[in-house]
Amino acid sequence: MQNRLWATTAIVVAAAVAGTTGVAVWKATQGHQVQVAPAYPGQPAVTGLAAATGTEPVDEPALAARLDQLAANPDLGQLVGEVVDATSGQVLWQKDAAQPVRPASTTKVLTAAAALLTQAPDSVLTTEVVAGGDGSIVLRGGGDVMVSAEMIADLASQVQAAGLAPTAVLVDTSAWAGEEFSPEWHREDIEAGFIAPMQPVMLMGARIGGDSGDLPRSATPALDVAHALADALGVAAFGFGPAPADAEPVARVESAPLLQRLRRMMLTSDNIMAEAEGRAVARAVGVEASQEAAARATLDTLAGHGFDTTGVELKDNSGLSDNDLIPPQLLTSILQRAASEPQLRPLLQVLPVAGATGSLATRFEGQPGRGWARAKTGTLTTTSALAGTITSATGHVYAYAFISNESSVLPARKALDELVSGLRG
Repeated sequence: MQNRLWATTAIVVAAAVAGTTGVAVWKATQGHQVQVAPAYPGQPAVTGLAAATGTEPVDEPALAARLDQLAANPDLGQLVGEVVDATSGQVLWQKDAAQPVRPASTTKVLTAAAALLTQAPDSVLTTEVVAGGDGSIVLRGGGDVMVSAEMIADLASQVQAAGLAPTAVLVDTSAWAGEEFSPEWHREDIEAGFIAPMQPVMLMGARIGGDSGDLPRSATPALDVAHALADALGVAAFGFGPAPADAEPVARVESAPLLQRLRRMMLTSDNIMAEAEGRAVARAVGVEASQEAAARATLDTLAGHGFDTTGVELKDNSGLSDNDLIPPQLLTSILQRAASEPQLRPLLQVLPVAGATGSLATRFEGQPGRGWARAKTGTLTTTSALAGTITSATGHVYAYAFISNESSVLPARKALDELVSGLRG
């Protein structure tokens, strides 16, 4: 994840080296054994997780000395972190691990864990169309922010097959509550491609001009979906409007299963998807799907499963807020549990692999951790972070979280890659 200031810097560097209740209408023309990843050889998909093989005790003094030296790199700014044995949970190294700090997108580890603890991996989100009044149809958003052109075409075909000839297409956004755009975020990040007003149905993350990447986002994502469906049906009028109570759907499409959504969210560090998954957690536990309630539901879910959330401040589910605070020891405890508990184990499968996939595809160049480390990245203007797992050369599995604040992004990234690679041995 990035914010506007870091994105501007990155562009310069790259150049150098390269909800309503009324109706508003618009007109338009396995078991419990610790699991870790094998080395990633560069194929397009990781096929599975292999069991840890280390049998000799960890050489703790040597590991600590190696990490102490790497952690002293001044490029890491204000560093906090922790390393634990993924098999036993024993803390092997730590630096202010209980201190809550700005986590950036490692916040998404909490969001993904809460999602897995509240919903089945194959659970889906449903977008429905119902008959409205005065010849209209109403698209009822259900939380899917990755509606595709093919899904719009499918909905249109179902509406036509039902014998309806609508005069207008409305969209109902009442599935989510509260403010659509957090005061914790920056409006310029909409055009920068990092976030959009949070409405419970969007076309491919509200992107303008494509289906992936940090493209500019729409300021009217739900209205865009109504517009697209109206176009597919040859209808000129579209807008907002409530679905009639207890109306039966005449058309419906389903999102990708939860595990696929989390994989895309984590690989690309998609803020909009993270905020949507937070609201899905809120709905799963029976509270309103607002940003504030989603953050509370995330922490309540984790606390209810035995995680210590002391000192955590969640202002959102993506980590885009500068005021999120998470101690590294919470991240390592989640990752350590994921290494051995089936319900959380998919969390490790959706993490980027160093030098191979997602936000780590171009990282760890020439480093021993390349292909062996999995991690969620975190990036804000003065924050860089990595939280994940790695298999050592002796077959031990470590869960780690390192967060660097008050540092320059590119030097801190390199230093973090070196620090994580130090766990390889």
